[in-house]
Amino acid sequence: MSYVNKVVIVTGAGTGIGRAMVQEFAAQGAFVAALGRRMDKLQGTLALLPDPGTALALSIDVSDAEAVDQAVKQIHAQRGRIDLLVNNAGIMDDYTPVHKTDIDGWRQVLDINIVGPYLMCRAVIPFMLEQGKGVIINVASVTGSKAGGGGSAYTTSKHGLIGFTRALTFEYGTKGVRVNSLSPGATATPMNFPEDRSEDFPDVEAAVRDLPAGRFCQPEEIAKLASFLGSDACDYVHGSDYVIDGGWLTAGHDQF
Repeated sequence: MSYVNKVVIVTGAGTGIGRAMVQEFAAQGAFVAALGRRMDKLQGTLALLPDPGTALALSIDVSDAEAVDQAVKQIHAQRGRIDLLVNNAGIMDDYTPVHKTDIDGWRQVLDINIVGPYLMCRAVIPFMLEQGKGVIINVASVTGSKAGGGGSAYTTSKHGLIGFTRALTFEYGTKGVRVNSLSPGATATPMNFPEDRSEDFPDVEAAVRDLPAGRFCQPEEIAKLASFLGSDACDYVHGSDYVIDGGWLTAGHDQF
């Protein structure tokens, strides 16, 4: 699973799963472009690396088409290639049901969770086609397969992201671009521990105790799976959704 001489882009890299992924890919020898909205968080991620010079932090909003295009062009201009894109940036909707969701909140979730990956892929794929090879990993959720892990906007966005993954496989798989998705379950990240929980936010900690695994997933576990899935060892894996949920879907978990 060596990433020596490879260039990896990770969005949502300032905290949680994205931060763990930057650390994992850098440890495997990659040059990592860490993208996120808050530069202070991104700098915190780079500070955890043994050699911060193996990574680049870029502050962007992934739903901003111009910013995305500029960032991807900058990365390619500096490094000459892009081998792996991990679309990890995402936001939650606090489990808000439809009748309580305003249009701005709905659009914000879909802008980050769906439009963002679209824009990143649109910017990156031409370079991968030019290379004749590239990998994309979309970080979805178990909520992309079953309702209950978020509100209506979040659930819709993650269903859409898995569908987007399959569409990309159909369009680009025979051209050397390999695309898959990862679907984490309850993960120990800030998203599951908001400071101001809405009245609709469930008792996640209690629900996790009832999972077959009986605990939260750690971001580092997801990062290791991403490292494997993005490597040449998985060259035959196309259009698949890799679930890492502690048994949530298999056991029919619905407490959320």
